[in-house]
Amino acid sequence: MTRLRTGYIFILTAALFLTAACSGDGDKTAGVKAQQGEGAGVPVLVASAEQKDVPLQLHAVGNVEAYSTVEVKPQVDGELDRIFFKEGDDVRKGDMLFLLDARPFEYALREAEANVARDTAQMKKAKEDARRYEDLVHRGVVSEQQYEQYRADYETLQAAVRADAATVQKAKLDLDYCSIRSPIDGRIGEILVNEGNTVEKRKTVLAVINQMKPVYVSFSLPEQYLTDIRDYLASEGSLGVYADIPKGKSSAPGGSSEGYSAPDDRTVAEPVLGELSFINNEVNEATGTIMLKGIFRNEEESLWPGKFVNVSLTLTTQKDAILVPLKALQTGRDGEYVFVVLPDSTVESRPVVEGTKSGQDVVILKGLKPGERVVTEGHLRLAPGVKVKIKDGTENEV
Repeated sequence: MTRLRTGYIFILTAALFLTAACSGDGDKTAGVKAQQGEGAGVPVLVASAEQKDVPLQLHAVGNVEAYSTVEVKPQVDGELDRIFFKEGDDVRKGDMLFLLDARPFEYALREAEANVARDTAQMKKAKEDARRYEDLVHRGVVSEQQYEQYRADYETLQAAVRADAATVQKAKLDLDYCSIRSPIDGRIGEILVNEGNTVEKRKTVLAVINQMKPVYVSFSLPEQYLTDIRDYLASEGSLGVYADIPKGKSSAPGGSSEGYSAPDDRTVAEPVLGELSFINNEVNEATGTIMLKGIFRNEEESLWPGKFVNVSLTLTTQKDAILVPLKALQTGRDGEYVFVVLPDSTVESRPVVEGTKSGQDVVILKGLKPGERVVTEGHLRLAPGVKVKIKDGTENEV
């Protein structure tokens, strides 16, 4: 009986040991499966390497400048009588802007014309006297000295008539200056002097006109790029300049803009294309930069003088470049690399050579082929050979 009981205990102990062993193997297998994602793989986001032409660009912050700016000033002293425009109007060259009280200048012109008539009459008489005395001196009736006096009187009056004629022209010009016209095409700004005020010639600023078609955008780049800019300009003939213009809604949802605060996603870059027109002839020693200007047609007047814009100077275009998102690029002990998704849904660590950046993408000079998929999110759990699963079965496109 004792032996039988001992046998049962032995069998029970062995069974418990085997059960525990099997349980331990199951836990280990479950742990491995859990670590590997149980066949599902590590969830990641991927993007396909894309091949396309990529511009080689330099970026800076620029400032819009009017093509030309004119301060409208009177050329004569007087009283401002009339204004012929509204603030902010587009004006054309020759358009009437201001009118000064012309009466004092009309009176001055009449006086100058009267002086011409008086002196002309006196000059004619002096001419006859000089001619008559010239004949008498030849006959010996009068002395040479008397003739010379009449001749001098005639020449003096000749000069007086010429001076009077110049005074008439000056009076006509002053009268014409009472009508102040636009010297250029452009947009006129604020009215700085109102009707009824007295203005001073060449000093009082009546308004300011900015020519906005075309406009300049000035910007500065580090001096180390100067040689490249000049070389590419010589080889390409011209260099394109892009200006990114912030775009916003005109009013709040529902049509009312009162108290409306624009959300962050309202601003969208709209690149406007221009052409590099100017490279300054010296480097700014204080900042180590060179100043450049691009000229833009600005037909839609999206570029406003004084506005700051993001500028991209295109030096050349890199043909058939391989691009991937910047967030796919990783940095390791041996340099940059990306995780490439293989056909069996595992990943490998691929060393790459980084090129220029293009927005949110980067050019890969070596290490990738077009169409290969790279991981853009989920790098922390990855290692060579690990199986992955693309989130939602979608891919991020470059």
